[in-house]
Amino acid sequence: MRLLLRSSLRYTVAFLGSHTGLNKELVTRPIVTKTMHYQIEERGRPNSPDYRIYFKTSEGKYISPFHDIPLVSNGDQENDVPSKKQKKNDNEVLYNMVVEVPRWSNAKMEIATKEPLNPIKQDVKKGKLRYVANVFPHKGYIWNYGALPQTWEDPNHTDKDTKCCGDNDPIDVCDIGALVCSPGQVIRVKVLGVLAMIDEGETDWKLIAINADDPEAPSLNSIEDVRKSRPGHLEATVDWFKKYKVPDGKPENQFAFNGKFKDKDFAEDIIKSTHDHWRALVQKQTDGGDIDCTNVFLCESPFKCSAEDAGIVVQSAPAFGETLPVPPEVDRWHFLSE
Repeated sequence: MRLLLRSSLRYTVAFLGSHTGLNKELVTRPIVTKTMHYQIEERGRPNSPDYRIYFKTSEGKYISPFHDIPLVSNGDQENDVPSKKQKKNDNEVLYNMVVEVPRWSNAKMEIATKEPLNPIKQDVKKGKLRYVANVFPHKGYIWNYGALPQTWEDPNHTDKDTKCCGDNDPIDVCDIGALVCSPGQVIRVKVLGVLAMIDEGETDWKLIAINADDPEAPSLNSIEDVRKSRPGHLEATVDWFKKYKVPDGKPENQFAFNGKFKDKDFAEDIIKSTHDHWRALVQKQTDGGDIDCTNVFLCESPFKCSAEDAGIVVQSAPAFGETLPVPPEVDRWHFLSE
């Protein structure tokens, strides 16, 4: 396997062998905030269509969270802060997860795959900001929700199991850990299993994972561990994904495998497949359509740009401004009949 990052030799060895993870700090809010390896820079007005969260390295170089953050956490030290060593078996892989939506919140934040440098933004439908409904008994998202970088669910690829094509996004992750994260935070996660949702005829995989820094992470190593230690949590996850669009007038979502979760090994295979599709995307070996592949670190990618050009992208976005109010209807409860 040949990857594109300047540090990719070390990364490739890690992806094929054992891994150590990165300890991350909670991202807080000034205009520029920092995790251990990444900073975020907010632009525009929160709760408005022009709001964006851009990503930077610890050295201040603007990057794409979709393309420039490695899929696998390699445990390097940065800023003189030592990595936290994780007890794990030889086959355990810790992945970087880009958090888009904190648990209990409603704003549908997502990596803007069609914009240069792929900042996080709030989804807009029919000219209005999109919020997920509170479908009783759930309040907003019931996990930290985000995506694995350097993955892509290719809409030109039909999955052999689901018989549906990909949804044109990075693969989604539900972090079931106890820590509530922030938009733009990059955490290392242990993948436990996967759910195959079918969204309007497209395959939309939902990885179940736990923050590797969560106190319960050492004891959760499979989807069955989740089932045993957290009764009802997996059922609630299926219920949430089935019904969350119904208040918007959409039908219930469907699932492959009769709504059953697949195990960790199956999930790892899906991650590897979507990583291969991403690699073809950024090397222009497949048609990405409107996907923006601008990146800073992928040396063999024709979409690589200079640090100066990346800076121009961010500086051209509106300056950070006042937080606008959230519409009161976002807090409404929706009660659906069976």
